Amino acid sequence: QVHLVESGGGTVQAGGSLRLSCVASTTVADNAVMGWYRQIPGNEREFIAGISSAGSTSHADSVKDRFAISRDNAKKTVYLQMNNLRPADTGVYYCMAASHWPTLGKSGFWGQGTQLTVSS
Repeated sequence: QVHLVESGGGTVQAGGSLRLSCVASTTVADNAVMGWYRQIPGNEREFIAGISSAGSTSHADSVKDRFAISRDNAKKTVYLQMNNLRPADTGVYYCMAASHWPTLGKSGFWGQGTQLTVSS
């Protein structure tokens, strides 16, 4: 069963912007903590950003001034606005839903991922 569906990936030049979207199915609780993770081949998935249902956010230091996570609870959708993209941002971006902040990235639902490629 598909719980999360990401979209918005693609290829963009360095310095450009892109917005990722993740739509959650009805199986995902309305109060789930949602997050974005990135994976580069050969590496583990790394935390990019997370957001609670109340709107509290957390961003990795590497993206704090460039990326912004947001969510529309009515649409069960979480977004990742990415600005000033760098080649190092290239990877597969995964959406994740967890019941609580401590379980984000550890236990919950994962999307299938969407590829972002930033060219120099």
